[in-house]
Amino acid sequence: MADGAQPDLGPDKSLLLVDDDEPFLKRLAKAMEKRGFEIEMAGSVAAGRAVATARPPAYAVVDLRLEDGNGLDVVEVLRDKRPDCRIVVLTGYGAIATAVAAVKVGATDYLSKPADATDITNALLSRTDALPPPPENPMSADRVRWEHIQRVYELCDRNVSETARRLSMHRRTLQRILAKRSPR
Repeated sequence: MADGAQPDLGPDKSLLLVDDDEPFLKRLAKAMEKRGFEIEMAGSVAAGRAVATARPPAYAVVDLRLEDGNGLDVVEVLRDKRPDCRIVVLTGYGAIATAVAAVKVGATDYLSKPADATDITNALLSRTDALPPPPENPMSADRVRWEHIQRVYELCDRNVSETARRLSMHRRTLQRILAKRSPR
């Protein structure tokens, strides 16, 4: 599907976006609205569960880790209230175990961040069991590594020593990596 082309969403175009990263949430909402979805946003597990219970959507994009808990709690409510809901789980911590857990509780697909609106739309609308095509411009391995280091650094409140400990790397090595520009 070409960027900007209107996908066939069916009669119910409701889409619930659940993410605690407000800038990302707003950008994704805007992009999905342009694709024809009717957006409802939630910034927490509690808000996501409330929307899922009151107005179960046809589609949902749920972040796995939220400040007040696990996004899979929202997925369970969605699956209970609307079994035909197409759910994509997003996470910055791509791991096989969490992907399996997401699918077991009812997610349709699982994408690692940073995922763009086209990837998310394709995952939401995929109706086959066939694997999706590979991304046109995948991130380089260096970029993926850099993104992961930056994420852990932010989660450690920009504490270099704590980040180095959690990543099992020397503090000076981490400082050199953080001082460089991001790879392409």
